[in-house]
Amino acid sequence: MKQSEHDQSAKILVVDDEPQISRVLRTALSTQGYSLRLAANGEEGMEAVHAWKPDLVITDVAMPRMNGIELCREIRAVSQIPIIVLSVRNQDQMKIDALDAGADDYVTKPFSMQELQARVRAQLRRSTAVSSETTEVISAGDFLIDIPQHRVVVRGQDTYLTPKQFDLLVCLAQHPGRVLTHRALLHAVWGTNADQPESLRVTIGQLRKKIEISEEPTYILTEPWIGYRFRPTGNDDF
Repeated sequence: MKQSEHDQSAKILVVDDEPQISRVLRTALSTQGYSLRLAANGEEGMEAVHAWKPDLVITDVAMPRMNGIELCREIRAVSQIPIIVLSVRNQDQMKIDALDAGADDYVTKPFSMQELQARVRAQLRRSTAVSSETTEVISAGDFLIDIPQHRVVVRGQDTYLTPKQFDLLVCLAQHPGRVLTHRALLHAVWGTNADQPESLRVTIGQLRKKIEISEEPTYILTEPWIGYRFRPTGNDDF
């Protein structure tokens, strides 16, 4: 089967703590024209997601430091790139947990390389179709955010935001109603080396002063010890 131009230029991140599996995947997928990068655990994988911006992630489940289920959740907080989960555990509950965490497909080890390659092609085709329909203008509730023009309208009024405030609002608005962790927001806005939660707290405070109706937050809600959730309508109807 002939690959599309998108397939041939696609970047695939493999996250697995088994060097032998990683080497096999790198060899097999590289011969198909993909660009490959390897990570040995979920934390390294998440750093690569932010820094390298892969088109697809293949991840194991059982790994040190951050397992594949947690990695799926972290990726889904900031991105909709396809995720294929690999595991030796052929259990329905594990599959359910992976899919609920944001995985798009699930392959049990040992697997056929031809089958995996076919699943990779299918996910990349689906991702390309979705990306072509993605709008660069977010219109939700009381907000209109024009990303290319760096323009924000709140309740019909233009609102000036600094670059960091704008990036933070866009990240939140792209995932309305979903809790985004402190780490996910820091990585998305400040980069993979960001490790100062105070920067996030201060910027959230500044953003709230510019968009909230009152001192009591209605749009950006704090989830104690976890992160923040964006509610574009300012009420529980969304």
